[in-house]
Amino acid sequence: MESETLLLGQTISFNADPFDAPPDDALVWRRRGGVLVRAGRIEAVAEAAALIDAHPHAARVNCGDHILAAGFVDCHNHYSQTRIVASWGERLIDWLNRYTFPEEMRFADPAHAAAVASDYLDLLTANGTTAAATYCTIHPESVDALFSAAEARGMAITAGKVMMDRNAPAGLCDDAQSGFDQSKALIDRWSGRGRLAYAVTPRFAPTSSETQLAAAGALWAEHPDLSMQTHLSEQVEEIDWVRQLFPDDEDYLAVYQRHGLCGPGAIMGHSIHLTARETAALAETGAAVAHCPTSNTFIGSGLCDVAGLKAAGVEVGLATDTGGGSSFSMLATMKAAYEVAQLRGRALHPAQLFWLATAGSARAMRRPAIGRLAPGAAADIIALDPAATPVLAQRTARAKDIFDILFALVILGDDRAISETWIAGHPTKGCYA
Repeated sequence: MESETLLLGQTISFNADPFDAPPDDALVWRRRGGVLVRAGRIEAVAEAAALIDAHPHAARVNCGDHILAAGFVDCHNHYSQTRIVASWGERLIDWLNRYTFPEEMRFADPAHAAAVASDYLDLLTANGTTAAATYCTIHPESVDALFSAAEARGMAITAGKVMMDRNAPAGLCDDAQSGFDQSKALIDRWSGRGRLAYAVTPRFAPTSSETQLAAAGALWAEHPDLSMQTHLSEQVEEIDWVRQLFPDDEDYLAVYQRHGLCGPGAIMGHSIHLTARETAALAETGAAVAHCPTSNTFIGSGLCDVAGLKAAGVEVGLATDTGGGSSFSMLATMKAAYEVAQLRGRALHPAQLFWLATAGSARAMRRPAIGRLAPGAAADIIALDPAATPVLAQRTARAKDIFDILFALVILGDDRAISETWIAGHPTKGCYA
């Protein structure tokens, strides 16, 4: 019989999407709860006393008053930009030219790619992020480095080689054929290996020719179970540029639709300045939006209408978009999502924020085994300490309910509030050894 581990503490889980059901009812809180883990999977989530009685021989890990939750899922970031996080702003295209492209040139060197991949995964787990969808560079070496490091850690990582054949430095351009061939070889080498998943990754419409967009669409059509990730309607200048490059298309999303790059498994980063037609098309086709609030405010892009997208039937996940985003912390990203929603006239409930950062992102990535504290899900779990810092301790000591505590963690928490991160049942910090 496989050995069992029983994690004890407060637990939070979901029985419904809190955008579709009353948030207070969608989140399930157990003051004295437990999570039974076996062979990297969650076997049960229930009251602690019942689990102890039913599994008396399970190894016990007592987390006290810490809150056990599904690990965070970041559905859009750029691992290759790890070392340029917090670079002084400017607008999107200027930022790409000044910081991103010079840094991405370095990923032709496998040693550099491997070092950054290790740093990136360390930063994820330190902040309680147990799964992510990320962009590599045009270099196959960048994909190999990331997947090798993620495989060694047992992490659920979705990633892909960026495809771009124009409007970028020569050293960062492939061509339609090489982009297709290299991506296909990487799919054959990595997709479905362990907990790894490949995403077809045309960077965004302005950096791909018609021929390359068609090639990306053909590649995705050959592998329809994969994800496809790109950027959509991040800044108004970008939208104007797309209109100039593709004058015969009705709007930005129509460019992707025409090339077979919109549908279930499509993760559209940002999606701020959408037309009514684009919003309806996202919902109709089953494409998802990655909401990147720290990036959108840091680079001055705009305020994504998360509540409006959800009301229209669009799947939405939460994302750091590092390094354009300003933090690797999903708590900080939830805080920014709350503030952006406030500026749009809607206060997101704490349950909705935690949903976006876990199950919402997992749905966007089409990875049902992650982002849930539920039987059958991967044992990617975090423990949140509501008294991790003096300001958190004094605030949560007077909290009136679990939602008050969760909201305080969102607004005041950082990596210090992540007391443990388990990847497939294995602790990464050793706090409860």
